[in-house]
Amino acid sequence: MNLLNLKIIYRFLGITAILNGLFMFIAVPFSIYHQENAKWGILNAGIITVFSGALLYFLNKPKDTSIQKKEGYLIVTLGWLTLSITGMLPYLFSGAIPNVTNAFFETISGYSTTGSSILTNIEALPKGILFWRSATHWIGGMGIIVLTIAILPLLGIGGMQLFMAEAPGPSADKLHPRITDTAKRLYLIYVILTFSEFFLLKIAGMSWFDAINHAMATMSTGGFSTKNNSIAYWNGEPMVQYIIIFFMFIAGTNFVLTYFALKGKVQRVFKSEEFRYYLFGVIGISAIIALIILFDQDPNLKTTIAHPQPYGKTESAIRHALFSVISVVTTTGFVAGDFTKWNSFATAIIFSLFFLGGSAGSTAGGVKIVRHIILLKNSFLEFKKSLHPNAIIPVRYDGKAVNQNIIFNILSFFVLYMFIFIIGSVILTFLGLDVISALGATASSLGNIGPAIGSVSPVDNFNHLTVGAKWFCSFLMLIGRLELFTVLILFTPFFWRKN
Repeated sequence: MNLLNLKIIYRFLGITAILNGLFMFIAVPFSIYHQENAKWGILNAGIITVFSGALLYFLNKPKDTSIQKKEGYLIVTLGWLTLSITGMLPYLFSGAIPNVTNAFFETISGYSTTGSSILTNIEALPKGILFWRSATHWIGGMGIIVLTIAILPLLGIGGMQLFMAEAPGPSADKLHPRITDTAKRLYLIYVILTFSEFFLLKIAGMSWFDAINHAMATMSTGGFSTKNNSIAYWNGEPMVQYIIIFFMFIAGTNFVLTYFALKGKVQRVFKSEEFRYYLFGVIGISAIIALIILFDQDPNLKTTIAHPQPYGKTESAIRHALFSVISVVTTTGFVAGDFTKWNSFATAIIFSLFFLGGSAGSTAGGVKIVRHIILLKNSFLEFKKSLHPNAIIPVRYDGKAVNQNIIFNILSFFVLYMFIFIIGSVILTFLGLDVISALGATASSLGNIGPAIGSVSPVDNFNHLTVGAKWFCSFLMLIGRLELFTVLILFTPFFWRKN
């Protein structure tokens, strides 16, 4: 009989809460510097979170420190819920978002790196709260689970099952045979890239506060901004947008490839089939969008009301096309212009990208490019098998035959993803949204994208949704961030069966 090791689960949730509370303390100096009353709310939230985590940790000392698959799935899902429940306390205690539903929505949108918001006046928020809001992105981007397993050896706990349950994509490529060393290297890359973008944005003209917030939001592919108009606020400063374009692209790339690139092994990057599809796909689609903006768009159309810049110039068209395509493909969700105001063909192209996703092993959400590649290859092979039914023709990826179990897993994932999208859209219409907005909100929440279409377009937000719709979108964000199976398996009877 295989019983769940509850003490190891509670102990891990305690570690998660402690780390989350410590991150809250980092936001306090920002409030002190700007002489804000919000500092007390953030400080109290951090103290309560750390104390609660310490109780869970010290009151649960398991005899068996091994983590099996069942415990791994529970720890990852409950860990994300722990982050979201404790992470909304700074909003509630400071009064920045006094409503529990709205505070939870904003928080899980941060940790899941979705970037959807219920806030109508972001710039009115205290600086300490704005920093915490961006920090939820940064924590969730690589995954608090990966961060924690880097220190688990100190606690006598192994973490391979956790990495496999949390790591995005159909497989978890490792940089080093030891999982904890992998986690450390991933976070080192994450920190280096975050600070690199911060310094470049500061040099390009952002304030130091805006630069650190946008660097955290970019590398996590989150999309929370400190401005009401998002990156459109800097439409008059192209260099700011080009820097963000570059780092969004890097954030949507497999971090293993980024590691090899930083080690000087660039040839390893271009040998990756997924990276080539990602790179040339982004260039090709951006070129189409740029041509649409240039030749089939009102030249007097402005990019944003607050800082009007005409789309009609070649450089501007290319920049906005690149920005919008990369922002959606990487599921970052930053906004430099309202793509729903372009013609219907361009809007349809952008919306189709909602179902693409970035690279496996990146901080991006969505279906992931590698799944699409293998799915399409398998579909084309079915034509060959129809002509040659006795032939054994394997699906090849990066020159290697793909295990049939992986193909079945990808097929199952895709079918389940589209099923949830359809059912989710129907549910949101029942909860008060029109059809277009329901399609957009479901695709955005499930893919962790942020802006969508309809009443949740890039110039709107999710504040007008009903309470039920906000909680449902929060659920979609969670299962989308954790790759469907990790969460949904908990709702199956055989998961809880004793065997």
